[in-house]
Amino acid sequence: MELKMTLDCKGLSCPMPMMKVAKAMKDLKSGEMLEMFGTDPGTKTDLPNWCTKTGNEFMEMTDLDGGVTRMVVKKS
Repeated sequence: MELKMTLDCKGLSCPMPMMKVAKAMKDLKSGEMLEMFGTDPGTKTDLPNWCTKTGNEFMEMTDLDGGVTRMVVKKS
Protein backbone atom coordinates (compact mmCIF):
# COMPACT_ATOMS: atom_id res chain seq x y z
CA MET A 1 0.00 0.00 0.00
CA GLU A 2 1.60 3.24 -1.14
CA LEU A 3 0.48 6.43 0.53
CA LYS A 4 0.51 9.54 -1.62
CA MET A 5 -0.23 12.10 1.10
CA THR A 6 -0.28 12.41 4.90
CA LEU A 7 -2.39 14.92 6.81
CA ASP A 8 -1.75 15.82 10.44
CA CYS A 9 -5.13 16.83 11.84
CA LYS A 10 -4.24 16.23 15.49
CA GLY A 11 -5.76 18.85 17.77
CA LEU A 12 -8.31 19.97 15.16
CA SER A 13 -12.00 19.62 15.89
CA CYS A 14 -14.99 19.19 13.63
CA PRO A 15 -15.37 20.23 10.88
CA MET A 16 -11.68 21.04 10.19
CA PRO A 17 -10.35 17.46 9.78
CA MET A 18 -13.04 16.66 7.22
CA MET A 19 -12.50 19.93 5.37
CA LYS A 20 -8.76 19.22 5.13
CA VAL A 21 -9.39 15.67 3.88
CA ALA A 22 -11.92 16.81 1.27
CA LYS A 23 -9.53 19.50 -0.01
CA ALA A 24 -6.54 17.12 -0.10
CA MET A 25 -8.49 14.42 -1.94
CA LYS A 26 -9.02 16.83 -4.84
CA ASP A 27 -5.26 16.79 -5.45
CA LEU A 28 -5.08 12.98 -5.63
CA LYS A 29 -5.56 10.81 -8.70
CA SER A 30 -7.84 7.78 -8.76
CA GLY A 31 -6.29 4.89 -6.81
CA GLU A 32 -3.99 7.09 -4.71
CA MET A 33 -4.24 6.96 -0.94
CA LEU A 34 -4.31 9.56 1.79
CA GLU A 35 -3.32 8.92 5.41
CA MET A 36 -4.77 11.13 8.12
CA PHE A 37 -3.85 11.37 11.80
CA GLY A 38 -6.46 12.95 14.06
CA THR A 39 -7.67 13.26 17.62
CA ASP A 40 -11.30 14.35 17.09
CA PRO A 41 -13.46 11.32 18.00
CA GLY A 42 -16.20 12.47 15.60
CA THR A 43 -13.92 11.88 12.63
CA LYS A 44 -14.08 8.13 13.35
CA THR A 45 -17.66 8.12 12.06
CA ASP A 46 -17.55 11.21 9.83
CA LEU A 47 -14.75 9.97 7.54
CA PRO A 48 -16.26 6.53 6.75
CA ASN A 49 -19.65 8.20 6.13
CA TRP A 50 -18.04 10.80 3.88
CA CYS A 51 -16.32 8.03 1.90
CA THR A 52 -19.64 6.28 1.37
CA LYS A 53 -21.27 9.49 0.15
CA THR A 54 -18.40 10.47 -2.16
CA GLY A 55 -17.61 7.01 -3.53
CA ASN A 56 -14.10 6.92 -2.08
CA GLU A 57 -12.89 3.79 -0.27
CA PHE A 58 -12.29 3.83 3.48
CA MET A 59 -9.30 1.49 3.82
CA GLU A 60 -8.43 1.30 7.52
CA MET A 61 -8.63 2.86 10.95
CA THR A 62 -6.08 2.28 13.72
CA ASP A 63 -6.15 3.70 17.25
CA LEU A 64 -2.69 4.80 18.34
CA ASP A 65 -1.30 6.00 21.67
CA GLY A 66 -2.33 9.37 23.03
CA GLY A 67 -5.86 9.36 21.62
CA VAL A 68 -4.61 9.59 18.03
CA THR A 69 -6.40 7.72 15.26
CA ARG A 70 -4.80 6.86 11.91
CA MET A 71 -7.17 6.56 8.94
CA VAL A 72 -6.47 5.73 5.32
CA VAL A 73 -8.70 6.64 2.36
CA LYS A 74 -8.31 5.56 -1.27
CA LYS A 75 -9.56 7.91 -3.97
CA SER A 76 -12.07 6.32 -6.32
